[in-house]
Amino acid sequence: MVSATQIAQLRVLILGGTSEGAQLAARLSGRANLSVISSLAGRVVDLKLPEGEVRVGGFGGVDGLASYLVNEKIAVVIDVTHPYAARISQHAEIACRRTGLPLIALDRPPWNRLDGDRWHEVDDFQSAAKFVDREKTRVFLSIGRQELASFSVCSNAWFLIRAIEKPTEQLPPHHQLVLQRGAFALEDELKLLRDHAIDYVVSKNSGGLATYNKIAAARSLNTPVVLVRRPFKHNIETFQTVEGVVATLDRLIRDTCASENLASGIE
Repeated sequence: MVSATQIAQLRVLILGGTSEGAQLAARLSGRANLSVISSLAGRVVDLKLPEGEVRVGGFGGVDGLASYLVNEKIAVVIDVTHPYAARISQHAEIACRRTGLPLIALDRPPWNRLDGDRWHEVDDFQSAAKFVDREKTRVFLSIGRQELASFSVCSNAWFLIRAIEKPTEQLPPHHQLVLQRGAFALEDELKLLRDHAIDYVVSKNSGGLATYNKIAAARSLNTPVVLVRRPFKHNIETFQTVEGVVATLDRLIRDTCASENLASGIE
């Protein structure tokens, strides 16, 4: 349980690395009696740091995360990681359960199929690789760096690979690399698909606006999208907006303060 001492100087750990994580850090960092720490995986060198204190790197599994929560006197953990970052979310649930700390989680809504979308949904990146490599096709691969190795065995397909930084993972033999950071305008995505004569777009169902225009461009050009389904992340209630997370945090603080007669001085 959250103690009176913890609530008096509430230390909040944000598991971030997303736009929502940065928004949440900005919302909470300026508040009195809140000490906010954002944790980033650090998989890219050119990090865009959120407001407030930041730590970069892994925790060393569930045991490392649980030890960090205790040693740093964390009172509340907020999971605002990417929809495909299932491992850290599962570790957070176990660590919070072990330490008795509340966990608040945001689950960004996925994209929904619209009229004109030609989606082929698969369960994993290996299945996506097999699907596009059945024949000589031209594929726009926009999935981040970590899953690129799944496509390294493809011998038929040619890939246009977009990433923020140069990948260190093994890449498919036939490819062109484009290093860019989003967001991307619809007109640019249409031009990219046309200029490279793309037959398939391979994407995560990440949700949000930052990378949606590649999906909109594919729909406009009648280009099929191989969409990798989301992994399972949480056994707890989740919220779809930063506002929902903030409201839940405020309610937790109010309820705890009321039970311990510490309501004064806490927003």
